[in-house]
Amino acid sequence: MISGSSNNRGCRAKAMKCTSCTALIVFIVQLSGTSYAQEARSNTSTGQTPEIASNTNAKPKQDNYKYVIGDDDVLSVQVWREPDLSRTVTVRPDGMISIPLVGDVQALGMTPLELRENLTQKYAHYLKTPEVSVIIMDAHSQRYGIIGEIMRPGTYPLTKGMTVLEALTVAGGFRDFARKNKMFVLRAGKDGNRIKILIDYRRVISPNSMTGNPELQARDTLVVP
Repeated sequence: MISGSSNNRGCRAKAMKCTSCTALIVFIVQLSGTSYAQEARSNTSTGQTPEIASNTNAKPKQDNYKYVIGDDDVLSVQVWREPDLSRTVTVRPDGMISIPLVGDVQALGMTPLELRENLTQKYAHYLKTPEVSVIIMDAHSQRYGIIGEIMRPGTYPLTKGMTVLEALTVAGGFRDFARKNKMFVLRAGKDGNRIKILIDYRRVISPNSMTGNPELQARDTLVVP
């Protein structure tokens, strides 16, 4: 009988312990829920959810703002909810593209953003609220090359106003034995021959130099010995 009584007391003790654990878990869950609710209310007051708030500093793609469209570039022109008007087009040698409903449109020399605004205005004569997007699919015209003692040599899209320093940054910077002050740009002259433009890296990085960090042109090749 004593043994049975001891077992009963042990069972009751275990039951009380389990009850305490359950109460503690419930309390923690409630506390976590309260904290999350407070955070959600805080974000709601600023018009953001936690997921959206983490992306508020995301930057738009630079191509749509700086890339200058050239001949032979391939563009994707999309008109929202108008699949018959959406298509992929190539810029012709005369700088034009052919778009349904509006016909030939000048694309050469414009940024994708400028072309989008132009097409939106033209489609406004036919559609109530046209929403147009222009995306560079293949940048064949506005490109430059960088070779030599650089981390990532290759060919890159040329954005409007891109300088030598920006090109070096895009390519990952110098290798250990690069001769920075021996750099030069090879550029096609008007007669078709290549001209050599020496680059002084000390002037490139100087904040007081107005001409030491020149802008690149389409089909330039930056050489880093």
